[in-house]
Amino acid sequence: MSINPDLQGRSYPAAEVYDVGREKIREFATAVKASNPAHFDVEAAKALGHSDLVAPPTFAIIVAQRADAQLVQDPESGIDFSRVVHADQRFTHHRAIVAGDRLVAELHVDGVRAMGGGAMITTRSEISTEAGEKVATTTSSILVRGEGQ
Repeated sequence: MSINPDLQGRSYPAAEVYDVGREKIREFATAVKASNPAHFDVEAAKALGHSDLVAPPTFAIIVAQRADAQLVQDPESGIDFSRVVHADQRFTHHRAIVAGDRLVAELHVDGVRAMGGGAMITTRSEISTEAGEKVATTTSSILVRGEGQ
């Protein structure tokens, strides 16, 4: 099955809520070797004006990938995940992600471009709190390799 060109312009609504917890922040910070004390110590985060632990900037990928999964799992997309190569990821933060946040992400397919037997797909995840406060925008590009590539 080839990539459905009609994906461009499609949106996937925010699905399940992602609860940002202190231990999730600490574990992620450790995994990416982020050393700022505000990722590990509540008092250090509060000294910087935050209500709780602050997530490293790339923490937003966790929420964004949950939104991306809707596209990949959409039977109409034509995406075979075993043929996906991640090409690019960008983050725009509207405010810091902190422990206690309850986040949702709405996914938008901004571009589908045929490339050989495959396609480059660009998506945008708008991450916000349950109450609608904008937190981050992530833009991702994936290359879906065609058969024989």
